[in-house]
Amino acid sequence: MNFTRVLFAPRKLPKEFSNFPQRYIDRCKEQIEYKSEKGPQFRDITLKREVFTYGMHRPWTKEFYEANYPGKRIEKDVVEPIKEWTIYRGDTVEVLIGKDKGKQGVVNYIVPERNWVTVEGLNCEYKYVGGGRGIPKSMVKEEKPLLVTNEVALIDPADRKPTKAVWRFTDEGEEVRVSVRTGRIIPIPDESKETHDYKVQKYYVEQPKDTPAAEAEKITFRPKLKTFEQEIMENMGIKENRVPCKTYWY
Repeated sequence: MNFTRVLFAPRKLPKEFSNFPQRYIDRCKEQIEYKSEKGPQFRDITLKREVFTYGMHRPWTKEFYEANYPGKRIEKDVVEPIKEWTIYRGDTVEVLIGKDKGKQGVVNYIVPERNWVTVEGLNCEYKYVGGGRGIPKSMVKEEKPLLVTNEVALIDPADRKPTKAVWRFTDEGEEVRVSVRTGRIIPIPDESKETHDYKVQKYYVEQPKDTPAAEAEKITFRPKLKTFEQEIMENMGIKENRVPCKTYWY
């Protein structure tokens, strides 16, 4: 099989697990830094915050709001731009730094704004939680983020060794991930397509109470530039011969 390299715009990063629409995320992040006073003597100026600091919490959470509290001075995060994102949730990677160097694990969380991933059970820190209001103090293990650029490496399923991956096109026009070292195709894991609302579509089995997919995909409404009465007249074969009076708006 031949692979072809084609130049294209940077790939879209993996969809957020919570499956919220983008307009909801933008509304959660919206903050007004300055707004001019009302009045004919003032210019209408509205400045919105454009710089945010990103951590392990998503923009619609309370923790993100507290980290980017209105009026709080925030330094812009320095992030190395990635033109081709090749690591997805569910991929097996090898840790390249720290006490878990050389160990392999599965990516279970991605923060694309900071080029971060967390690996299940690796690069962890222990911390105490509780200890107040009758809650016993306990120790929990928390996975810390790793940079996809130089702290983790994708595992080639052909020989279970780390490799770099690039995007290529097959002879059939399908875009696939290819290992640089072996030239083998690295399939995208099914876990990357899961969201909070649904699992992978190919594993779903229709239930008797569900509306069949073929029926749900049928187009039953086609918009027209006609009123409700005009559509009824069209369906019943009624033709309107009267000419409406001209109307002028001044």
